[in-house]
Amino acid sequence: MATTADFRNGMTISMDGNLWTILFFQHHKPGKGNTVVRTKLRNVLTGAVLEKTFRAGDRIDEVRLEHRPIQYSYHDGDLYYFMDQQTYDMIPLSEKVIGEDQLLYLKENTECTGLVHNDTVISVELPYFLELAIAETDPGLRGDTAQGGTKPAKLETGAVVQVPLFLNEGDVIRVDRREDKYLERAGK
Repeated sequence: MATTADFRNGMTISMDGNLWTILFFQHHKPGKGNTVVRTKLRNVLTGAVLEKTFRAGDRIDEVRLEHRPIQYSYHDGDLYYFMDQQTYDMIPLSEKVIGEDQLLYLKENTECTGLVHNDTVISVELPYFLELAIAETDPGLRGDTAQGGTKPAKLETGAVVQVPLFLNEGDVIRVDRREDKYLERAGK
């Protein structure tokens, strides 16, 4: 157990059955009354932000979260299986835990980071930059590059990004999955 005096930015607490990370806190002493601690909290799983005020000295449950390297292995039915790089155990995770936006970029053998609480993976974070092959795109025509145009390209994982006209099917590119953005052609 910790108290409000132990608050620090980035600290994770358990409150009302949810895990919250402290984004900001401030001790406030009004003219009348007791000291309070104003906080801005982010839900670890949903990302929702909440502003909450605690009385000075309130007891809270501090939670230790661990970042652990995991590797995506395969998909079977509704579950995605990851291998814990430390224990070599297989961890089945649902689409909800991984997130729909990340599933578009998930490829076998991708090294990820798992957020672990009580020996259970509660969320997965893919690398921000990935190298993926172009599965489908229209052929680029010679002379079309005067304006630096782009065209849609479907990647091997199913994600669609805008790429320069000179790229063709089979080319491997580097993408930023957070912005669905082409960065550069990958080295061979």
